Amino acid sequence: MAQKTDTRERQRRTDDIYENTDAIRGGITMEIEELNTTRIQPPEHTGSDSVRIRRYRAAVVCLVLLCVLLLTAVIVLCVQVFTNIDLFQTKGKNIMEERDQLLTRNKNLLEERDQLLTRNKNLSEERDQLLTRNKNLTGERDQLLSKITGLSGDRDWLLNKNINLTNERDELISNNDNLIKQRDQLNQEINKMLKSLHEMDGWIYHEFSYYYMSSGQKSWTESRRYCTDRGGELIIIDNRKEQEFVNNISGGVDVWIGLTDSEEEGTWKWVDGSTLTSGFWGSGEPNGHRGENCALNNPSRYADYPCNEAFKWICEKSILPTILP
Repeated sequence: MAQKTDTRERQRRTDDIYENTDAIRGGITMEIEELNTTRIQPPEHTGSDSVRIRRYRAAVVCLVLLCVLLLTAVIVLCVQVFTNIDLFQTKGKNIMEERDQLLTRNKNLLEERDQLLTRNKNLSEERDQLLTRNKNLTGERDQLLSKITGLSGDRDWLLNKNINLTNERDELISNNDNLIKQRDQLNQEINKMLKSLHEMDGWIYHEFSYYYMSSGQKSWTESRRYCTDRGGELIIIDNRKEQEFVNNISGGVDVWIGLTDSEEEGTWKWVDGSTLTSGFWGSGEPNGHRGENCALNNPSRYADYPCNEAFKWICEKSILPTILP
């Protein structure tokens, strides 16, 4: 639309120039006709006037020619100026269009720059997230490696424990086999002991031990020798239950027991070497000092007596030493 308006404006200006040119030419033509008319009229003057008129006419002709040349030059210059104006307008329009394009391009570049900045920001955030994730994964990896190391240690410990348990199992199997053999041997020994029980005159079986209650009387030393000659020993009373058993088989009479302080006065020991820790002494007993170094069992109590006096005695022979290796 703007291009059509510019074309019309140039056309109008060109038409004005040509109209002005025609008007000037018409005026020049009228002056020439006036000159010719004057030339045709009969001269009224002669001599210097004629020369003056000729000069005037020549000057007018020159002036007219000069005007024509100037007019032509002006026309040419106007055409050139308007052409240049059109060129400048076209160029200015092109420059404006280029400027608009450059502005649009600059705007696009700014938008692209903003997009790139936004994208760069997003990429930076993603990078930070990836770095954080990588750090977390590294931490998790280290934890897993530590856990694997711990599990490896647990595995080794379990393997060692399994080896130890296997060895213990083998030992238990071996011990079980030994116990089975011992059980069989015990059964054999029990059968032998049961068989010999009938052959041992006067011996009484009670809780894995044989007890012999004498009918005669001897000193403490002779009584002990009688027991040892038969594989036993003077009785050792370990608890209240055995004390009651001794009272039952003795019938309430005084009997020698395997307790003495003959090695060290005041230190009472059983014949197996163990020290008496608690006993069933009677009131005021023991009271014999060095003259009474052997112990009798009165009904439910102990008393110290001289070892050379004669009393009944009780022998004890445990079957456990013969059964257990």
